[in-house]
Amino acid sequence: MPKELNPKTDQPTVVAEPILGQVLVCVVFGLIGAGLGWLIKVVAKWLVTLPWAPMQGPAKLLSSIPEPGLTIGVVAAGGLVGLIGGAIIKFSELSVSVDGDRVVLTRKGEPREYAGADVAMAFLDGKQLVLLGHRTEELAREDCDQDRRRLAVAFAAHGYTWAEEDPYKKEFQLWVPESGKLPAQAHVLFRAREELLKKPGSSDQLRELRGELADAGVVVRDKDKRQYWRATRR
Repeated sequence: MPKELNPKTDQPTVVAEPILGQVLVCVVFGLIGAGLGWLIKVVAKWLVTLPWAPMQGPAKLLSSIPEPGLTIGVVAAGGLVGLIGGAIIKFSELSVSVDGDRVVLTRKGEPREYAGADVAMAFLDGKQLVLLGHRTEELAREDCDQDRRRLAVAFAAHGYTWAEEDPYKKEFQLWVPESGKLPAQAHVLFRAREELLKKPGSSDQLRELRGELADAGVVVRDKDKRQYWRATRR
């Protein structure tokens, strides 16, 4: 990394989508929503001309609204839904705050703080930001859409080691049920995670089980709904 990109600083460095970028995303989603609203109006008016077509009731009800109220209403409603959808997406993105004392990962307004003294290394594993401790244990693994270069500069600027990839990736091996390489309790946790991987919206539970495996000295990595693991250093 060029030296000028790595200035030492005592001020926290925040890596997050700029406000202007967030506004633009919301506006784009709003325009898309407005376009879809207008398309729904067109489709509804077309459906009422086809007596055999489904959804005749809703189509006739919508088409009965006089113009320009119909167009204004569907475009405004679609735009509002799009704006809300864009805001939810941006609110759900991970923001990263780094200084010499701590690393704070915030998603949906909920910060998770990690003491700087505990963080030995940070890197991106695909689209996930990973923080490692001094025993190579994972302190955090979070989905992250922030720019790799900005993250590298932020961590290096505060004295943390930034790796271009997981230095321990070759140690991961596929989890095999009842393998003698792992204690029985670890297999219980892996089986529970296996079921959760099949269910959408299970990220919090998966994170909790990941933490329990970390307490047992096991690092877990998910790929294509399969679980891989490695042991931490003693």
